[in-house]
Amino acid sequence: MDADVIVIGAGLSGLVATAELAAAGRSVILLDGEPAQSLGGQAYWSFGGLFMVDTPEQRRMRVKDSAALALADWMGSAGFDSPSDYWPRRWAEAYVSFASGELRSWLYGLGVRWFPVVQWAERGGGPIPGHGNSVPRFHITWGTGPALVQPFLDRIRGNDRVRILNRHKVSGLETGPDGVRVNGQVLLASTVPRGARSPDGVARDFSFSASAVIISSGGIGGNVDLVRKYWPADWGRPPEKMIIGVPDFVDGSMLQVAEQAGGRVINRTRMWHYPEGVINHAPIWTEHGIRILPGPSALWVDAHGERLPFPLYPGFDALGALRHITSRGDDHSWFVLDLETVGKELALSGSEQNADLTGKDIRQLSTRVRPGPTPEVQAFLRRGADFVTAGSVDDLVARMNKLTGTDHIDADRLRQLIELRDQQVVSGLGKDPQVTATAAARRYLGDRLSRVATPHPYLDPRRPGAGIAGTGGPLVAVRLHVLTRKTLGGLETDLDGRVLTADGSPLPGVYAAGEVSGFGGGGVHGYRSLEGTFLGGCLFSGRVAGQAAAAAVG
Repeated sequence: MDADVIVIGAGLSGLVATAELAAAGRSVILLDGEPAQSLGGQAYWSFGGLFMVDTPEQRRMRVKDSAALALADWMGSAGFDSPSDYWPRRWAEAYVSFASGELRSWLYGLGVRWFPVVQWAERGGGPIPGHGNSVPRFHITWGTGPALVQPFLDRIRGNDRVRILNRHKVSGLETGPDGVRVNGQVLLASTVPRGARSPDGVARDFSFSASAVIISSGGIGGNVDLVRKYWPADWGRPPEKMIIGVPDFVDGSMLQVAEQAGGRVINRTRMWHYPEGVINHAPIWTEHGIRILPGPSALWVDAHGERLPFPLYPGFDALGALRHITSRGDDHSWFVLDLETVGKELALSGSEQNADLTGKDIRQLSTRVRPGPTPEVQAFLRRGADFVTAGSVDDLVARMNKLTGTDHIDADRLRQLIELRDQQVVSGLGKDPQVTATAAARRYLGDRLSRVATPHPYLDPRRPGAGIAGTGGPLVAVRLHVLTRKTLGGLETDLDGRVLTADGSPLPGVYAAGEVSGFGGGGVHGYRSLEGTFLGGCLFSGRVAGQAAAAAVG
């Protein structure tokens, strides 16, 4: 045997599993196809948001949460409805218990801290027991994704029980009575920047054996061909134009390798993509897109200028909005708002798009409470291909149509829509569900401080019918693309992270963690995520698999 355990994939779940194995005294070979500068995988690029329940941060913000409420929200969002959901459901129950219990204290002991204002992601908006978070639960890691990766890198780098072998791409897996053998290719050395596509040239083959293997290789979000192949039928045709929210190495190749070895993949057509993607003006990977994290105030209209229906408002139901857009045959939609609202409500996902939080720069962070966009949002306003601004509705629509090369948006219709919205806002009460939901959001201190603009008209009320921007102007329209991101299905695993075969028995010596296992069980989220659960799922499933494999080979 070359090691007690081989871990395939050096993203967050792989790092966690490796750290647990090393702490238990097991020898580990950690294999990853990317160069050393990409250790941490997708998690490094993340906003660092974690779904946690009944935390000190929530209580300081006067948020009343509980494990029971969180589990009700989870089950209402997941919509488990298949015999294949037996293990995903059990993983969901286990994860909510973990997120309500030791997750925070475990990470706190490793030096992880959080931004004090808890965010309210995926608000849902429909009747119970449907989708959405009843309360804010999205805890932003102080230092974003890199600060979540670093504690686990620190635990394994320099550890004499761990060998990290970069540029080792696995292409075969064999199980037998004497353990597991992993085969593959050593790729040519690469000095490309973190996240950039690395060359595929092969230097030589490799083969290692161990008592157990943990697969933690990620999903399919960077492989558009696989996204199209497994696109859910009830979402309509996959859009002709999609942008990519993860690096090229997130290609799903290990799912096929594990399946050929006897593992069972379930819930293939369950995915989590975003309808609020914009083209990155400074791309790192292929077709690099960034997700907008919106507050609730913008008008959201489809490619033809028609408002999305209740409750598909910004920040409420990402997958519901995506399904509505793509089922109509469209590949884009629009946010329409004004500059004042942009400054308060438009944030960008990703560690590199939040220099203040990532750099733990309190002075720079303090500028977020001042009027105006963050520097990163301002850069998109200046350089982003999807952003247009104008002083009037007529000019705005002309620029929107020019950007798409169509005449789909009608200026009179859009002006009427904004005027009707403004009437509701000016009334101080209103019957429009989005207006009332926005007012309700401002009852939460965190939203009022940093995420929801003071309600105001977008058009100048002194010039009715003219469609001229009001005091919060100019008007802004943002073209929104479908942004690929996460695989919700994956390798079916039991509560020890053991990969299961078609008959439900464990594949000897093979475990899985992270996105390749649907974040646990082959699909812990069911059909929908509550956000903050992808990183949390990597942490939990990596820890479970690492501890279980360590015990099994002991």
